[in-house]
Amino acid sequence: MESSLVEGGLNVTLTIRLLMHGKEVGSIIGKKGESVKKMREESGARINISEGNCPERIITLAGPTTSIFKAFSMIIEKLEEDISNSMSNSTATSKPPVTMRLVVPASQCGSLIGKGGCKIKEIRESAGAQVQVAGDMLPNSTERAITVAGTPQSIIECVKQICVVMLESPPKGVTIPYRPKPSGSPVIFAGGQAYAVQGQHAIPQPDLTKLHQLAMQQSPFPIAHGNQCFQDLCVVSAGMDASAQTGSHELTIPNDLIGCIIGRQGAKINEIRQMSGAQIKIANPVEGSTDRQVTITGSHASISLAEYLINAR
Repeated sequence: MESSLVEGGLNVTLTIRLLMHGKEVGSIIGKKGESVKKMREESGARINISEGNCPERIITLAGPTTSIFKAFSMIIEKLEEDISNSMSNSTATSKPPVTMRLVVPASQCGSLIGKGGCKIKEIRESAGAQVQVAGDMLPNSTERAITVAGTPQSIIECVKQICVVMLESPPKGVTIPYRPKPSGSPVIFAGGQAYAVQGQHAIPQPDLTKLHQLAMQQSPFPIAHGNQCFQDLCVVSAGMDASAQTGSHELTIPNDLIGCIIGRQGAKINEIRQMSGAQIKIANPVEGSTDRQVTITGSHASISLAEYLINAR
């Protein structure tokens, strides 16, 4: 399977999501969209670019493997060309590597890293590129960024090997895709829906709505009718509920499952803290007890979301 994919002969449909800065995306789109039009025509891949009012944007490549990697190669070549052009106007002596960021479901990252990091080490060595898997999930999503840097050929080889792993280990559970948001825009929850505030407009945010609804379904708190936060409007900034009072909730988790919650070097529990905005403390093991006490502190919404994410683990 690996050799046929690397040679571009495996006739499967792939989807690759790339996270790029606005300036890079502008270069790929080209004047009046000429550059991206050429990429679509020559590769045969579907190339979709997320809306442009954000500092970062998602480029989605979809199609058969041969088309995908043709489009991917053209994008890499364009970025390499931009670096070369910037070097001609610079006093720098060493040429920086091309850097790409892939966005993948967090549930597939374990297979990509491998036991003790063996798989990602193998990919680094065979492809000759630098590969780094982010420890935390991207905001309001269940996806992580994978940064790949090197020569165009080493990046292409590296991404092919990443795709092999992802085809062999499909994502588990529901994936909430990362969608870049305008920087610094507050989020409100009204009528059970999430909205990002941009100027005088409120833009619906389906991913945040889904997270919020999941959290509310799992809520350990009775939602009182007089609670203004949930019945009417709930303002959230940087993952914390600014208008709700803080509280705490305790969970009991079996010792043999606590490792799943904490993750390697605390990576999983830190993800849950970041996504929910709640403080989470895990008590030390008590002699003779088969359970561990977990205390979650924060707003009602952040506690509910943290509990949902812990149960999902």
